[in-house]
Amino acid sequence: MKLAFSTLGVPGLPIPDVVHLAATHGYHGVELRAHPDEPVHPGIGAAERADAAAAFKAAGVEILGLAGYTRVAAPGDDAPVLAEIRELLDLARDLGAPYIRVFPGGGTEQSTEEADATAARRLGTAAEYAADAGVRILLETHDSHRTGADVLRVLGAVGHRQVGALWDVMHTWLGGEQPQETYAALSPYLGYVQVKDIASADDTTPLPLGSGVLPLAECVEVLSRHGWDGWLCWEYEKRWYESVTPLPELLGAGREHLGRLLNESA
Repeated sequence: MKLAFSTLGVPGLPIPDVVHLAATHGYHGVELRAHPDEPVHPGIGAAERADAAAAFKAAGVEILGLAGYTRVAAPGDDAPVLAEIRELLDLARDLGAPYIRVFPGGGTEQSTEEADATAARRLGTAAEYAADAGVRILLETHDSHRTGADVLRVLGAVGHRQVGALWDVMHTWLGGEQPQETYAALSPYLGYVQVKDIASADDTTPLPLGSGVLPLAECVEVLSRHGWDGWLCWEYEKRWYESVTPLPELLGAGREHLGRLLNESA
């Protein structure tokens, strides 16, 4: 498996510094948070896109994907949602990133069936554009669709190879799902896995990997046992918890912890 980290952990950091962190700490790739607060987002021009792609390529670090915020199950018209997805897909194509991340974002006023159908309809439409761009859309286990079983209902209805799953280990755990259950649900669709650690179900403040309660060892063991060789991406939510230890101080130990888990599960 290859290792990456998300720029959610280094809010606003310029791309050359992000690349340097990845290269010096032994990470193979980076997930870029695609938001106007960040250096890379759909509003940047062709020159900025080219510069970002070149910086990563020169260092031999991959852009794993773009973490967008489109909510594909949200109530409302399809057109704005599809436009957001297309902008993200265009940006990913220009950067050479293989994936974009979207959220479910179902509303409380919807039934489960309505939210599933809305998400599946939009993702099915966007899949054709994704195929042309050469980028996969990944629906994250999050918010209204927290577990692998939840996401599977949508992906099964979409039935398109350009639409897959992003497994956030915190949300599936909070949803009461065991790693083996999540893998069984998502394995035909799995793009990559977001790892992290927290103190408890009631305190999701980010912690250094291995110092919290999330079943990271079990997740890695399940993936290894099934021969999965994709990406583990550390999503350290510094952007939302400003007082926590800066991510650059933790990257080396985090890579070593994931390396130990991989060795132990081999």
